Amino acid sequence: MLAAFDIGNTNITVGVFDGDKTLATWRLATDIERLADEYAVTILGLLQTAAIATSAIDEAVIASVVPDLIPVFERLLDRYFGIAPVVIGTGTRTGVRILYDNPREVGADRIVDVVAAMHLYGPPPLIIVDFGTATVFDAVNAEGDYLGGALAPGIGIASEALFERAAKLYRVELERPKSAIGKNTVAAIQSGTLFGYVGLIEGMVARFRKELGGSARVIATGGWAELLAKETNVFDVVDQNLTLSGLRLLHGMQRNGRE
Repeated sequence: MLAAFDIGNTNITVGVFDGDKTLATWRLATDIERLADEYAVTILGLLQTAAIATSAIDEAVIASVVPDLIPVFERLLDRYFGIAPVVIGTGTRTGVRILYDNPREVGADRIVDVVAAMHLYGPPPLIIVDFGTATVFDAVNAEGDYLGGALAPGIGIASEALFERAAKLYRVELERPKSAIGKNTVAAIQSGTLFGYVGLIEGMVARFRKELGGSARVIATGGWAELLAKETNVFDVVDQNLTLSGLRLLHGMQRNGRE
């Protein structure tokens, strides 16, 4: 079995695979101050609730945009699983040609998403929208090359910035209001945040499609994907586990390359 860890700035997504089959997935809060043993308590408990034996996991793969947490999870996997994980990063063989001005600037998670989208939802061109700490738009041309993309503040941190900087506004639950025209402060914030982001998504996807030739499929992933996908028809696929699937695929590539 394979354990996959997608370590983001806000959440850590964990998945366990038996071959191509997904056995379980979980989302944890990212805390750079937590130690390997503290993360282990949570992960071991989650495995127990899913009736997955620790001894059954014999391989692991990590992608992280938080460099300080890579050694934390390496220690966790060594101590509790006896595994040296594959770490996806700059220089990892992915089979994707990166046409960014400086390929080293592209986050590992973005290329992992591209690999998964190409294998699961191709053929290209493709647009991947990942709703995490940032809202990330990535473009793959008809030849399967990674062209680049766009980065916008994520809906969560944008909302937090509004609450923190506006003295008379307060934190509200991000859910769909009854109408775009809010009749109270809560509804007005919900409308501006949710429907405003839908406008951002639709506008950016339209621009990407035009530059890619007009026929690109659009895949959504990330923690906010399902909420936002309900308000627009621009997405062809919503896959919350896209990055984990990409990690599984890339782990297989690295393992086969060593054999």
